[in-house]
Amino acid sequence: MSIRKEIDELLRAGLITEETAEKLQRYYQAKKQTSSNRLFTAFGILGAVLVGLGLILIIAHHWDELSRTTKTLLSFFPLLIGQLLCAYTLLKKRNNAVWRESTTVFLFLAIGANMALISQIYHLPEDTAAFLLSWMLLGLPLVYIMNSSMASLLFLGGITYYAMLQGHSSYAKPSPYLYWLLLLSIIPHYRKLCKNRPQSNFTFFHHWAIPLSLTFALSSIAGEQDKLLFIAYFSLFGVFYILGDSFLPPSTKPAANGYKLIGSPGTVMLLLLLSFQWFWKGLENSPPQFFPGSPELLAAIVLSLTAALLLYHQQKDKKLRELKPLTTAFIFFIAVFILGTSFSSLAVLLINLYLLVIGSLTIRNGARQNQLSTLNYGLLIIAALIICRFFDTKWSFVTKGILFVLVGMSFFFANYLMIKKRSAT
Repeated sequence: MSIRKEIDELLRAGLITEETAEKLQRYYQAKKQTSSNRLFTAFGILGAVLVGLGLILIIAHHWDELSRTTKTLLSFFPLLIGQLLCAYTLLKKRNNAVWRESTTVFLFLAIGANMALISQIYHLPEDTAAFLLSWMLLGLPLVYIMNSSMASLLFLGGITYYAMLQGHSSYAKPSPYLYWLLLLSIIPHYRKLCKNRPQSNFTFFHHWAIPLSLTFALSSIAGEQDKLLFIAYFSLFGVFYILGDSFLPPSTKPAANGYKLIGSPGTVMLLLLLSFQWFWKGLENSPPQFFPGSPELLAAIVLSLTAALLLYHQQKDKKLRELKPLTTAFIFFIAVFILGTSFSSLAVLLINLYLLVIGSLTIRNGARQNQLSTLNYGLLIIAALIICRFFDTKWSFVTKGILFVLVGMSFFFANYLMIKKRSAT
């Protein structure tokens, strides 16, 4: 039955008034239009990509038979078309999201295609990192001129790839410091999205793209003092978790909260990784040197201070018992890291105990809040801890088997009791 028929039926039954029926009709029409616009935008972007690829393939078919001058002129052809389409959009379709996003994507990709073709025609030296940097710098104005969120996402992907190439190259290249400036350049557009369109799919995609970009790019500064990056990563994940837990709008869908969904598992996975002896033995035998100019030390200090400020802002009006264990993981790890430079065995013990506490408190919170996902997450943390200890303990197979049986039974009974509790309410 259609919405219109349902509203008419409610009206005839006297359950709603004429005014309410009109409001419901307008609401569902607006909702349907929003859904249609999202679909048209997605297909518009896909169409722009396919058209661009099609033009490149058509040109490539007879590429070897063309003169250098003809090749040069043809390489600018997609770029010219993209500029004309964007100009038409600005003049005639400025408020049309489908036109704005699809034409911008076409021009953004045309810039990269043009640069690649010119480089191939004139046999310019190959440097993928420099190519990406130039492409992103030329594409950045499109984000603001065309007010395009898709261009912003492409830009974030491009600068992340640039940082990874520049930072992890086998050649002696400097760290990709330009990445951080490029990332800052996209923040005004992101803030505008969060303010004006908090429930937009593009906003949700940015909630994932930005923390993912930072997670990958942070590793690009690794050097001689790479052990300090563990502090930086714990603090970075702490920043993500606190932002996702307290600073994003409450109406944000759980699946769209990339900050929290990266920060929480990221912290747990790092703790599990460092619950083994190997890292702490290496740290005790070769402790890091805290050189003032070290990029790893600078990243650790900046991110730790940022996480501490966000934690203070989050907890200043709350009671101590409301403090979540994952929000303080970065502080705990800094203390354990310093301790581990001299007492590796004690550091391993503290990490394992902390994981056990996090898992137990998460299970308790899931039971109190009647949330199966939170409850199972806590059980999963404890199960992962037991699996890790399976590989580095000398317990018998019987003992290990009993532990696995107990964990499996706890999963079953905890979920059974939770479902039974829900059915009773």
